[in-house]
Amino acid sequence: MELSWVMKLRIATVIVVGAVLIGILAWPLAASSDPIGPVRLSNTNFVKVIILVLLALVVGFIAYFVSWPFGREIGVLAVPSGLAIWAVRSGSVAQLIQSNPTLSQRQTLLAALKWEPFFWLLIIAAGFAGVLLGQKILPKSEKAVLQTKSGNKQNKSLNAVIALVISVIIIQLCIKIFARDTMMSDNKLVVQPAVGQIVFALLVSFGLTAFIVKKFLSISYIWPILAGAFVTTFNIITYAKQDVLQYFVGRYPATVFSSVIVSILPVQMMALGALGSIAGYWLAVSYSYQPKNGVH
Repeated sequence: MELSWVMKLRIATVIVVGAVLIGILAWPLAASSDPIGPVRLSNTNFVKVIILVLLALVVGFIAYFVSWPFGREIGVLAVPSGLAIWAVRSGSVAQLIQSNPTLSQRQTLLAALKWEPFFWLLIIAAGFAGVLLGQKILPKSEKAVLQTKSGNKQNKSLNAVIALVISVIIIQLCIKIFARDTMMSDNKLVVQPAVGQIVFALLVSFGLTAFIVKKFLSISYIWPILAGAFVTTFNIITYAKQDVLQYFVGRYPATVFSSVIVSILPVQMMALGALGSIAGYWLAVSYSYQPKNGVH
């Protein structure tokens, strides 16, 4: 299924809305005091968090209307697109490790980072909620409905659980393959990858995962996105074990990690993961479409 120029224009408009309203104008809400520092939850405060959640809701709401009658399908791209700007502008995990050289400092740092993916998941969810709110106000016409296959509720629930587990496994394996810029010590250790490598690895890994779970389980991109949070949390918990950290402290520079996934910031994992998942899902849908169902 080839997208018409009108549909491409809708997608581009939604991406621009998210990039401008969140990626550029809202940058001070999460920017580090260091101009090249990493984007972290700790850079914000309670007031900024509330503002960011409400802004994501508004951006999703606006995106629904600028892409109507396909706002439900396209509008969800807005908030992840904005956060993706932050992910690219952000500093690296290596910078954080370098600023926290002792064992106790790194333990404190990683204890905070391991739950951070769920914060960015909340921001993305707020954007999705804005899209759903827009749909309540202005539903799309029947002619604009995109048909996708779906099973009964029992099968969908079971498939969702399977999809979550499979997504965690596939995402983890793919990132370890695609995000390795430089390897050390017989492929056991990895060096902090460049941001371009991270972008490529996450888009491909999540896109492939969403394609697979949609194609074979008829499951939404929501589950691969959710899986991304668990992938980060699991790997940080493993890396943060005292014996592992003690091995790295004093032996290797801050740019070296036991797992490349630990070198990816939560905001990068969730923002780029969401974009890749949505793209992979619709790519799978396009393979099952008949030409008569073309979108204009």
